[in-house]
Amino acid sequence: MINAILTGITAYLSTGIDYILILMTVLTFYQTTKERLKVYLGDVLGTICLVSISLMFSISARLIPEKWVLGLLGIIPIMIGAYILFKLNSEDEQEQVVKRLSKNNLILSVTIITITTCGADNIGIYVPIFAQVNHWGELVVILMTFFAMLNLFFVLAICFVKIPVIETLLQKYGDIFTAIVYIGIGIFIMVESDTITKLIQFIS
Repeated sequence: MINAILTGITAYLSTGIDYILILMTVLTFYQTTKERLKVYLGDVLGTICLVSISLMFSISARLIPEKWVLGLLGIIPIMIGAYILFKLNSEDEQEQVVKRLSKNNLILSVTIITITTCGADNIGIYVPIFAQVNHWGELVVILMTFFAMLNLFFVLAICFVKIPVIETLLQKYGDIFTAIVYIGIGIFIMVESDTITKLIQFIS
């Protein structure tokens, strides 16, 4: 159970650093309780969509008989992490968020923003992790951890809006931290599945 919680925290943390900047951008424009509730609901719906898609892909991946072959999915987060190291795009994403916001349908706007700005990264991280889960109970714990982290990040985003220095630090170092965690998750998945050992055996 502890491992499942730590997995959930690490996975959400890796995908959430960039997203918290997006949330802060949205919350800057919408500050009433009613508006922020709509932003929260959009956040939840967007995350549910991404998790559902990831689960479907991971179920297909589990049809692969050899565990070490499944571990090759760890290459995905490693590649995403490497890509992030060479592409710092926080400011561009925030500009896109501002353009997509619609006060008339705020929930839908935030849902779409969550899916479009986080989709590829989140799915790339979640699929390998979900595919490694051996028991439904472990999956439930990971999903519950995701929900707890979602709420924590939303509260932090509200607090950070009032502290400009936090936003500056996240913009400066957030991508680097995210990339390191992505690469770490990918390596962990490959090690856990004995993929690296198998590849070394093939080479030698």
